[in-house]
Amino acid sequence: MLYNIPLLNLPPFDVKLTHNEGKRMIFDSLRKKYVVLTPEEWVRQHFINYLITEKNYPLNLLGNEINLRLNATLKRCDSIVYNSFLVPLMIIEYKAPTVPIKRIVFDQISRYNAVLRVPFLTVSNGIVHYCCMINYDTKAYSFLDNIPSYDELDNIRL
Repeated sequence: MLYNIPLLNLPPFDVKLTHNEGKRMIFDSLRKKYVVLTPEEWVRQHFINYLITEKNYPLNLLGNEINLRLNATLKRCDSIVYNSFLVPLMIIEYKAPTVPIKRIVFDQISRYNAVLRVPFLTVSNGIVHYCCMINYDTKAYSFLDNIPSYDELDNIRL
């Protein structure tokens, strides 16, 4: 456990930590800067590392804290995965390890998807991870047994 954050169901890696004005900071390799270390950020950095090192997601096709306009409000997706044409493929929502993954989390990510219409939605609290694939033709979704590799993700044609 680090800073009262439970061990995650994700591979450990060498995180870069520092302090700034009394706050613990963690390096975000996508934003290329240190950000405040919160339990959710701890999950995000581990999940991104997992996608890159274990699932072969290209670093340059991942984005953290991506703004989007939903109705008249500005929202922020935790992470988005893009294809090589920079078309969004997956939205990822993170929660702190102590936050159970419930329907309200999927409701939140579904609202973001009303704008982006991606084929994959993923939610993780660092302990439990869910990924579902959406078929817009049949208006159905199915939960996957695991997080797809980038090649699987990019090769699926819905």
